Amino acid sequence: MQISRRSALSFGAAGTLAFCGLTKAFAVETHRASYYNEVEGYGPLREDKARIVDLPPGFSYRIISQAGETMDDGLLVPHVFDGMGCFPGKGDEIILVRNHELLPEHRDFGSLGMNGRLIERLDKTKVYDFEDSGLPLGGGTTTVVYDLKKNKVIRQHQSLIGTTTNCAGGTTPWGSWLSCEESVLRKGQGVGKDHGYVFEVPSNSRGLIDPLPIRAMGRFKHEAACIDPRTGIAYMTEDVEDGLFYRYLPDDRSDLKKGGRLEAMGLKAHPEGCDTSNRKDALWRAGERFEVVWIPLDDVENPNDDLRYRGFKAGAAQVCRGEGIHFGNNEVFICATAGGAVGSGQILRYAPSPHEGQANEKDRPGVVSLFLESINEKVFDYGDNLTVSPWGHLFVCEDRYSDTLQNHLRIVTPEGKVATFARNVFKGNGEWAGACFSPDGSTLFVNVQWPGFTLAITGPWASFRAAAVS
Repeated sequence: MQISRRSALSFGAAGTLAFCGLTKAFAVETHRASYYNEVEGYGPLREDKARIVDLPPGFSYRIISQAGETMDDGLLVPHVFDGMGCFPGKGDEIILVRNHELLPEHRDFGSLGMNGRLIERLDKTKVYDFEDSGLPLGGGTTTVVYDLKKNKVIRQHQSLIGTTTNCAGGTTPWGSWLSCEESVLRKGQGVGKDHGYVFEVPSNSRGLIDPLPIRAMGRFKHEAACIDPRTGIAYMTEDVEDGLFYRYLPDDRSDLKKGGRLEAMGLKAHPEGCDTSNRKDALWRAGERFEVVWIPLDDVENPNDDLRYRGFKAGAAQVCRGEGIHFGNNEVFICATAGGAVGSGQILRYAPSPHEGQANEKDRPGVVSLFLESINEKVFDYGDNLTVSPWGHLFVCEDRYSDTLQNHLRIVTPEGKVATFARNVFKGNGEWAGACFSPDGSTLFVNVQWPGFTLAITGPWASFRAAAVS
């Protein structure tokens, strides 16, 4: 499926943003969908006549990259866009490294085209794994170099290939992207190698990288990762309903591949293990917090896909479909996509210990709190990828597939209140993914997963004002 590239569409005058002081939610109804804001956002969404994305007044978008385009390496932009990171480039350029959540059955939607027709253009020594058919697995990453001033893609190319189900990931402080496989496919199951690993992709790579799995970070259904730049510790989510929240303490914080220790989060008050979702038994309410303990894990290659069971038995806390994760404001924000009493999602917030990962950590342990729990799917529903904006608000991608509910891009304030920023109105209602801001804060880049296109959204970000609303 293809959509034509479009230039920016403008939606009128700038709106204002007022987050503080409003306690009563209000609704905005349209003929296609409805959403409820707990606080005022940038203004009501305006209908996009191109039927791609509705935005507030004053904001516009460009489609800068889409599935099926021919890249500079002669391959095609793969479908199924997911997690993405943004890095500074030279001059006015930025670099996007973007995941493609392609499964083996999506082989015709990868960069080689139908029946692998472009395989002769590929350096097969840089492929991590092949199907039994001889075709490379289509999952991996593409890299896009974009000029912010010229509003133009300078080049794009495949940067990782031969992996599978590359869902989300995270940026590193040294300028690389951690691409995570949300799969535990085993050698002999139609492929030649085990899967379920994290791969590091330098943002400045101009071609395919050597695909080296970081085995010490564990083999499981990885979703996303982030790194605390103060400690070098990596935090990771697991996208299953009884998944855990992990941290990786590298032996060498400048090289994750040199090994390290993998641990799972537990709650000091619940040494027997617990479920943080509130779906069966109410553990906590928004604003409540628990001191954390970290439980060492062994056999992290996880050949039996039982790492989460062993961790829970040792006292770890379950997180219901841990997906998006981002480090910002010296804290870690984690989306639990299907958590909450009504199953519409939670956001957890982890404040690391001042002695995170050190022997005296137990004297001042880290603290996890329930930052948000949705009780209304029209306010917040199935939050997935998320990012922290330069001014401290979360931008959260929704990934609910529904015939009646559109996927929205939500704003969450530091107080945990929700406003709606964008609505996907393109046919198919694909999920939002990969939200990230340019280093200068001028542009929000975000993906629509299917059929796969990347938007650059600009507008009156500076119109934000923290004025109280009466």
